[in-house]
Amino acid sequence: MDRETRHYRRLNLALAAGFAGLQLFQLFALPFWLLPLAPAWGWLLLFPVLLSNPWWSLIHDAVHVSLLPGKTANRRLGRVNGVLFGASFDLLRWGHLLHHALSRTPRERSEVFEPGRDNRLVFAADYYFRLLGGLYLYEVLGSLLFLLPRGLIRTLAGRLATDRNPLATLVERMLVPETLAAARLDAFLVLLVHGLAFAAYGAQAWMLALAIVGRGLLISLMDNVWHYGTPLNDSRYAHNLRLPGWGSRLLLNFNLHGVHHLRPNLPWWQLPRQHQDGSADYQGELLPTLMAQFRGPIPEDRLA
Repeated sequence: MDRETRHYRRLNLALAAGFAGLQLFQLFALPFWLLPLAPAWGWLLLFPVLLSNPWWSLIHDAVHVSLLPGKTANRRLGRVNGVLFGASFDLLRWGHLLHHALSRTPRERSEVFEPGRDNRLVFAADYYFRLLGGLYLYEVLGSLLFLLPRGLIRTLAGRLATDRNPLATLVERMLVPETLAAARLDAFLVLLVHGLAFAAYGAQAWMLALAIVGRGLLISLMDNVWHYGTPLNDSRYAHNLRLPGWGSRLLLNFNLHGVHHLRPNLPWWQLPRQHQDGSADYQGELLPTLMAQFRGPIPEDRLA
């Protein structure tokens, strides 16, 4: 292992510990030590909220086993951070891996509707709900559903799965006995950790609730920005969106999402070099592209 790789492995370990520590501060240190002194300390909750997307970028590298050497180390750090994030790591992992396999196909293109088949108003309501926090809510509630008996999980999945979503495949991956056991433990710990945290906040629990809502909003807003309006039926295509250098580093180069889809196992710190060496350019700026999502759903025939 060369010096650069060793440096970034150590940095990744520090980042994983730092993000976990920041969440533990938010969940327990703040309500026990600072809020009793003055409610104004609650403004510190803005910091973990604003770092929600870099945090997800780190978990995302654990999903791709590119955070640390070895599958076990990635999985352990991913599960710890997943619990603090509010969701089972395996649900996040399989959901993301299926995204890579199915992106821009009829089963995985959240903004594309089929005129004559989809009710545009219903589709738009679901689209904006997902955009404005619903995606994160689905991740949290989806994790907790795996506490249910296996048979009930299959029944619910059978009712909700269609040929327009990857739910059936996702549930089958999650119901593998070893995976289900881990997901259930993660879900139990999510409930335990966050239940204790809300109890610690007491009458000021609304502060923690707002912080989690803020996290959900930022995670959901950024989820599909790399794919909004992109060509159909090409799972390897995504936008690279321009950011200032400091912004790209803060986001762990997640804005180079097109490079990531071409080389999904590259760690975040190698993406800029791959972007410079390849022929991929930028397809826009991040903020204008993010705001473009509010134009709403796109008819399938416009992208065909």
